[in-house]
Amino acid sequence: MPELPEVETIARGLDPLLAGRRVISLTVLDRRVFPGDPEAFRRVFVGRAFAGVRRRAKLCLADMDNGAVIAFHLKMTGRLYVARPAAEPRAHLRVLIGLDDGRALHFDDMRRFGSCRGFAPGAIEAWDFFRKLGPEPLEMACGQFLDALAGRGGRIKALLLNQEVLAGIGNIYADEALFMAGIRPDAKADRIPRARLEALFRAIREVLCRAIDAGGSTIRDYRTAEGVEGSFQW
Repeated sequence: MPELPEVETIARGLDPLLAGRRVISLTVLDRRVFPGDPEAFRRVFVGRAFAGVRRRAKLCLADMDNGAVIAFHLKMTGRLYVARPAAEPRAHLRVLIGLDDGRALHFDDMRRFGSCRGFAPGAIEAWDFFRKLGPEPLEMACGQFLDALAGRGGRIKALLLNQEVLAGIGNIYADEALFMAGIRPDAKADRIPRARLEALFRAIREVLCRAIDAGGSTIRDYRTAEGVEGSFQW
């Protein structure tokens, strides 16, 4: 499953490709990954320009010039990329958003666990999943990290994977950071010495930054916005 570094890489790759481009069409090929109403989506998004692309947790968010947002959750096998005009659609294409330069934003998902959702201006803040997301690990200080874990008796790896505690970390980078900090994944968080938790905070930041610099990790399905595999492997 793409985690924080992979989604960050995709968002950074898509941003210059989409910024300023207008949406001219929406084709939904599989409603299982598109929970909303396609017609309602078209009314909000067709004719609008992309203002930029960013990441929040494991979500790739495309901001529009009217304040609307398209949220892509890649889950296990989702891929998000800009295809050239007349490019042959891939076998698992689920959603196609046509652009005013002839290209298209493609959302592929072999296993259909991912999703594409459109939100009218201001509406994403009311989405329960989005509202409950925890702080970003690369935007918090060590003290905030310690506060997030304070009083929690659960296993440390489970807490790192809890998106309401920390947003964006998954199995790959939780394991890597715990190994670097010398902490067992099943250790109870409230029994880990403060110095060791501080080492874990530093390890999380180091692992995530290194992975972003390497373009993420490719185990099987992940690709960047240009279709390239990530090079951070353990």
